[in-house]
Amino acid sequence: MVMDSGSGRDTGLQPSQYAAIAAFRLELRRFLAFSEAAATAAGLPPQQHQALLAIAGHTGPEPPGVGTIAEQLLIAPNSAAELVLRMVGASLLTKTPSRHDRRRVELALTERAAVLLHQLTAAHLNELANLEPALRRALERLERPGTADPAGSA
Repeated sequence: MVMDSGSGRDTGLQPSQYAAIAAFRLELRRFLAFSEAAATAAGLPPQQHQALLAIAGHTGPEPPGVGTIAEQLLIAPNSAAELVLRMVGASLLTKTPSRHDRRRVELALTERAAVLLHQLTAAHLNELANLEPALRRALERLERPGTADPAGSA
């Protein structure tokens, strides 16, 4: 058991649980580093790539708008609006007024954005397939506290 350094009390957590979360976070950071590098190599800032994914993957009842970008990227609505303006200027998005609510704009990918996103998504799916065993091992370690990683990696 791990002791709280401030109180000297038992936290109820096993060192293996910390190691499992650390291993999982490492794999997530590896994927995010890959994602940012792939987007940059394709000529897209990583945040724009994330916005394209949010729009292409949107499944709500209405077409995606600026609010969708804000929610999916965990950014303020005014930051999302600025991002959308930059993406419209870069010929990645189109904005059209909503037919149902004139205060709202609907966003869509341009053909250029769709091609870039297709290429990036194929690369990301391949990378996820490569990372899957390590992610699975990390998750399995969380399910079974006290179990050591047979490969010996954290």
